Amino acid sequence: MLLDSASLYFRAYFGVPDTLRSPQGEPVNAVRGLLDFIARLVHDHRPDQLVACMDADWRPQWRVDLVPSYKTHRVAEAAEDGEEAVPDTLAPQVPVIEQVLDALGIARVGSPGYEADDVIGTLTARAKGPVQIVTGDRDLFQLVDDARAITVLYPVKGMGNLQVTNDALLLEKYGVRGAQYADMAALRGDPSDGLPGVKGIGEKTAAQLINEYGDLAAIRAAALDVGSRLTPARRRNIVEGAAYLDVASKVVRVAEDAPLPEFDPALPHEPLDPMTLEELSARWGLGTSLDRVLEALAAH
Repeated sequence: MLLDSASLYFRAYFGVPDTLRSPQGEPVNAVRGLLDFIARLVHDHRPDQLVACMDADWRPQWRVDLVPSYKTHRVAEAAEDGEEAVPDTLAPQVPVIEQVLDALGIARVGSPGYEADDVIGTLTARAKGPVQIVTGDRDLFQLVDDARAITVLYPVKGMGNLQVTNDALLLEKYGVRGAQYADMAALRGDPSDGLPGVKGIGEKTAAQLINEYGDLAAIRAAALDVGSRLTPARRRNIVEGAAYLDVASKVVRVAEDAPLPEFDPALPHEPLDPMTLEELSARWGLGTSLDRVLEALAAH
């Protein structure tokens, strides 16, 4: 089981009231919310390995070099160092989350110059057995592969209501399989990531073109072929989008070769550092949220 950690702690932050506070009065809603998520996931799905995948770089320069608008709107207007806009009361909770995961002994993995998505893509490519990816980010649907038992658990309402995303569900909802999802995403673009897409091509048209021609390369070839079935307007828009399409796939596709440190993915039955965990729990008031994680770990 691979956790898209930032996606989950953002979801926890916005879904759990900030009235949850430490004994000193600091908000701990993201910390406790994420712990509750992990407890529920371990209890319901019983993974034998669990990795919290981290954003060592949420906006890698190599992606910005290819598409300069990549995630531009998420950069804090006031920040001159290119940091992501993170709510004031969430940012201080992230180091606490990291310390708690480390004390629990849950693997926490990032890769300099890469996003958590790339860590997930790399670990999925290496995996010998089934993989469950837990994320609220549809970009990771590209990794779904029924033949390899790779599914995405996509939260609909919290961790108790997860959409189990496989190829069949993607075909039903989007008209493409996991292996075709990145091509569709490149064609339609994604305003939330600053990807413009091709003019006049939305999600349904992108899926229709992929089903007709097979992949992005074949669609582009058809656009250059005056005898193809593409309408003149669509042909023109695809040809005019050539510079964007040259790089879009590399930006949209998650890396499968991010360099990763050595780590132990095994899900612990008991905390790695009980003393530190006890101190963190007392300092931040982690209470029943931590108890639930410990109970789930002990029972798995």
